[in-house]
Amino acid sequence: MAQTVAEEQAPADDSARGRFARIYQALRSRICLLDYPPGKRLREEDLAEEFGVSRTPVRRVLVKLEAEGLLRSVHGVGTIVTDIDAEELAQVYEIRVELAELIGKLSPVEVNEELIEKFRDIRARCEQLTEGSDVRQFAWLNMEFFHLFTSLTRNEPLRELSERLYYQTSRIWMKTALQIRDYQELLDNEFRTFQREVADIAEAVEHGDVAAAAYVRRVHIALSYARIRRAFAENS
Repeated sequence: MAQTVAEEQAPADDSARGRFARIYQALRSRICLLDYPPGKRLREEDLAEEFGVSRTPVRRVLVKLEAEGLLRSVHGVGTIVTDIDAEELAQVYEIRVELAELIGKLSPVEVNEELIEKFRDIRARCEQLTEGSDVRQFAWLNMEFFHLFTSLTRNEPLRELSERLYYQTSRIWMKTALQIRDYQELLDNEFRTFQREVADIAEAVEHGDVAAAAYVRRVHIALSYARIRRAFAENS
C-alpha cells in the first residue's frame, strides 16, 4: 500500500504516545483516502504486525476512530469502516460551515512571515493541479491545506472538532464523486474551485486578515456540498 501524507509526515517519536499518533494518523488517512473503503474489516493482529507493535496501541487507536465515527464494532464480525448517509452528510456540512468561520473569530493566531510562506507554498503546489490530475493527489493536497487552515486558530477544541468532521465528510466526497458517471469533469471543476479558494485564503493571510480567510473557507465549504449534492442527484 502506498504511503499516505500522514504516514510520510508521521512523527519519529518511538514513545507510546508517538506510536499511537503514528498509527492513528495512518489509519485515519487511509479511511479518508478510501484505501479502507466503507465496509472494510480491520483486524488488530494484521495492523499490529504491519506497524511492528503489540495489539494494545492498535486497539486504542481503533477505539478512538470508532468514537470519531469512522469505525464501528459489529458483534461476531469485528471492526468495520463506517459509511454515512445523505442526511447525516448534510448535517455534518452544516456544522462544518459554521466552524470554518469560527476559525477566524476564536483565538486567531498572529500572522507572521513563516505562516505566510506556508500558504504561499501550498498555493504554488495547488496551482500545479491540472485537468486530468489524479483524485488521490487532489485529496492529499486538500487534506494538507485543511490542517494548515485550522492552524489559524489556537482554540484546540475548535480544531479538534473541525478535524473530526472534516475526516468524516472528505472520504464521503471521494466515494460519491467516483460513483458519478462524469466524475472526471466534476473533479476538474473541483480542482479549479480549490485553486481559487487556496489563492483567496492565501491572499487574506498575506494581508494578516484571518477573519477574511475564514469567511472564504466558509463559503467554499457550503458551495462544495451544494455542487456534490447536485451532481449526485443529476447522475442517480
